[in-house]
Amino acid sequence: MRLDDPWYDALASGWGELDGAGGFAPAGPPAPVDPRRGHSAADIYLEVQRSEAFQEVRRRYRRFVVPASLAFLAWYLVYVVAAITAPGLMARPVAGAVNVAMVAGLGQFLTTFLLTGAYARHARLRRDRAALELRWETQEMTRGVGR
Repeated sequence: MRLDDPWYDALASGWGELDGAGGFAPAGPPAPVDPRRGHSAADIYLEVQRSEAFQEVRRRYRRFVVPASLAFLAWYLVYVVAAITAPGLMARPVAGAVNVAMVAGLGQFLTTFLLTGAYARHARLRRDRAALELRWETQEMTRGVGR
C-alpha cells in the first residue's frame, strides 16, 4: 500500500530538484503552465506558499518561536556564564547538599519541559486548524495532477 504525502511530492521552493541528468536543476521562476495540462503540483504548492493563509500560519509560528528561542538561549547562557565566572555563587548551598548550580541546572530541565508544553499548546490553539485546512485544500488541488 502506497500513501502519497502531498507535502513531499513537490518542493515548493524548487530547491534540490534533479534536472534528469543527475545534477541539480537551477531554481528559478516556474515555467509557464500549459493550459491543456492544467497546473502542476509544483505550481500549486507555490500558489499555496504565496497565499495569505500560509503566510499567517508562518507569522504565528515565528511570533512564538523566535522570542521563546531567544529567551531560552539567554537563560542557558546566563547559567553557563555564571558557572564559569561566579563559582562561589554557584557553590552556595541552598538546602543541605543542594547548591545554586544544582537548582539552576534543574531549572534548565524544567524550563525545557515548560517551553515544550507552551509550544504544543500554542500550536494546537493558534496554528493547527489553519495548517490542517491548508493541507486539505492543497490535497484537493493536487488530486489528479500527474506527478
